[in-house]
Amino acid sequence: MKEVTTEAILLEKLRDCITNCDTQGVQAACEEALNAGIPPYKAISNGLSKGMEIVGQKYEDGEFFLAELLMAGETMKEAMKILGPHLTSGDVKSLGTVVLGTVKGDLHDLGKSLVKMLLEAAGFQVVDLGIDVPTEQFIETVKDKNADILAMSALLTTSMPEMQTVIRKFEAELRRKIKIIIGGAPITSEYGAEIGADAVGKDAIDGVNICKEW
Repeated sequence: MKEVTTEAILLEKLRDCITNCDTQGVQAACEEALNAGIPPYKAISNGLSKGMEIVGQKYEDGEFFLAELLMAGETMKEAMKILGPHLTSGDVKSLGTVVLGTVKGDLHDLGKSLVKMLLEAAGFQVVDLGIDVPTEQFIETVKDKNADILAMSALLTTSMPEMQTVIRKFEAELRRKIKIIIGGAPITSEYGAEIGADAVGKDAIDGVNICKEW
């Protein structure tokens, strides 16, 4: 019978704090893991992130809803308050850089914020430009940050055309170097194909999974 180590128990505890949305317990669990000598990057990748994967799957299966997703994201934030200061440069290999924002004329923030939390939990560096983001800011930030992915959100049918404006403004060379994903309640895969987006996320989990596949 395989012996269950203290490290394995503590990593499972971190995972379960995320799946149970235990915002108070997760900080204590992080301190416990650090005191036991578990490297912070391992606590994240083999503990917390495993929990986020389970939460994501439960959401996909209809067992969890938006409230649980948001609470799991908040629990992850609490954990990072403890583990973040102990991470050193190069500890965690980033999956890539994502520039994220809600397009000009749209002030909706909830979905975008959820995507940000899930992307960061998955291991991406995220540059969140906020809401009502003009075309030029998207393009300049992608250039400045040498981003791998641009993620745009729109929840109003009136703001949807802004996504096409952004895509069309990219220079041909820069467009070839970046993947563009769009999302929001009124956005369909047909619309994404029509305006030249690489993908449409049907919800936050789907969008993050697409980015991970890329």
